Amino acid sequence: MVADTPGHQQYTRNMATGASNAELAILLVDARKGLLEQTRRHAAIVSLLGIRHIVLAVNKIDLVNFSEARFREIAAAFEAFAGPLGFHSVVAIPLSARLGDNVAERSGRTPWYEGPSLLAYLESVETDPEAAEAPLRFPVQWVNRPDADFRGFAGTVASGRVRVGDPVVVAGSGRTTQVARIVGFDGDLQSAEAGRSVTLTLCDEIDIVRGDLLADPRRRPVVTQRFAADLVWMDESAARPGKRFLLKIGTATVPANLSRIAETLDIDSLQRAPAAELVLNAIGRVEIEAGAPVAFDPYADNRGTGAFILIDRSTLRTAAAGMVVESLDAARDVHRHAEAVTPALRADLKAQQPLVVWLTGLPGSGKSTIANIVERKLAAAGRHTMLLDGDNLRQGLNADLGFDAAARSENVRRVGEVAKLLADAGLIAIVALVSPFQADRTRAAALLPEGRFLEVFVDTPLAICRQRDPKGLYRKAEQGQLAHLTGRDQPYEAPEDPALVLNTAELGAEEAADRVIELVLERT
Repeated sequence: MVADTPGHQQYTRNMATGASNAELAILLVDARKGLLEQTRRHAAIVSLLGIRHIVLAVNKIDLVNFSEARFREIAAAFEAFAGPLGFHSVVAIPLSARLGDNVAERSGRTPWYEGPSLLAYLESVETDPEAAEAPLRFPVQWVNRPDADFRGFAGTVASGRVRVGDPVVVAGSGRTTQVARIVGFDGDLQSAEAGRSVTLTLCDEIDIVRGDLLADPRRRPVVTQRFAADLVWMDESAARPGKRFLLKIGTATVPANLSRIAETLDIDSLQRAPAAELVLNAIGRVEIEAGAPVAFDPYADNRGTGAFILIDRSTLRTAAAGMVVESLDAARDVHRHAEAVTPALRADLKAQQPLVVWLTGLPGSGKSTIANIVERKLAAAGRHTMLLDGDNLRQGLNADLGFDAAARSENVRRVGEVAKLLADAGLIAIVALVSPFQADRTRAAALLPEGRFLEVFVDTPLAICRQRDPKGLYRKAEQGQLAHLTGRDQPYEAPEDPALVLNTAELGAEEAADRVIELVLERT
């Protein structure tokens, strides 16, 4: 039930996190006040949630003298408003919750009303059978290991059915196995369907943690870091691009960034329009980038795996409830294949801990010089390294990219992915890249496990960079021969919390490199 009260936020939170599988919603309207903004907002939210059957409960009908005209007026106004929302049925019922009129039984005080009472109608509504017919989705809530002989994965079947002997895949890693046992509260089961809480044991010892999603290998969910979603904003401070959150989807919780607000929904007209922010109670389409790959289905296909919440990282309050619309990756229907040789094994073979050392700073700050010295000294010490220099990469991998803001972000994204592959190969990857935007560097850092990405800020004042100008970039920019130069035509966002700051106005290149090496050796 949705009423025009502050409780609507808890309702929205419960629905968007999969706490309800309702196929029908009750919209409670005060007969004296009629349709309020909250009523229209709740109707829009219910539509986004995929609920297609509505009861318009016109309450306090006794306070308008059981007026048929008032009831018909409210029902007609709602029908006119809700037309674009795609509801399959709207049943309006006049109620007096205080006196019980039309709640359990038809009331004699509304002889003009010929429909069912509220409870009679609710008892006649058929529940949705689709959850059991959908592909298997089993979010792992807890790894149960009471002793050395038992290792089970506890959770609730979000959709589909699971049977003993069924093949399953860990959506994130791509590793496949079979179900060995299904353990319920009263003992072993042969199968379990949507809504059943069970513990699964598997035929193979594979790496699974809380937050992983087990699925049907032939009908896999999407696994990505970038997706579009509809949000219901629930925080008093407005949502703006670049804000960071914790994303809770299923049993997984990962850092996430609100990368773009595409549009907002006007509650009165139900039209969408471009927006720069989402204020309290606003509904909008956004783009989100998670700090790690997450598995989901579009909400329209599977509510259990397509719903999520955003949590404010400082207050831990729920800031928004969301519904996944689609992946933003251009490549579709591709899935991760499990690797026989793991990153951990590659690191063991090289007898070192892989790292990504990311040097960022203004053009001419000395990044490439320092990075070259760092690699030379690490190689001399027997470490396995690879240097990724920004200028070199722009002559090959990134030769198709320009220097506008979007191209710079893509440049950093590609370098981050390559650096991750090098780290997975067991190497110490040294990156020398201007990478001017904090959000892009944060995205690159999120590709690596905690502590495996070292951001080094080569802090050289702009005046010194211009004086050095080793490639003549500043001179060309000042002569109008070069556009989009960071530090002159485009901003540079200094790291917020770097692992190391190198003040090259005070440090020479050799000394700065030694400080980087000291940091690397501490971590490897």
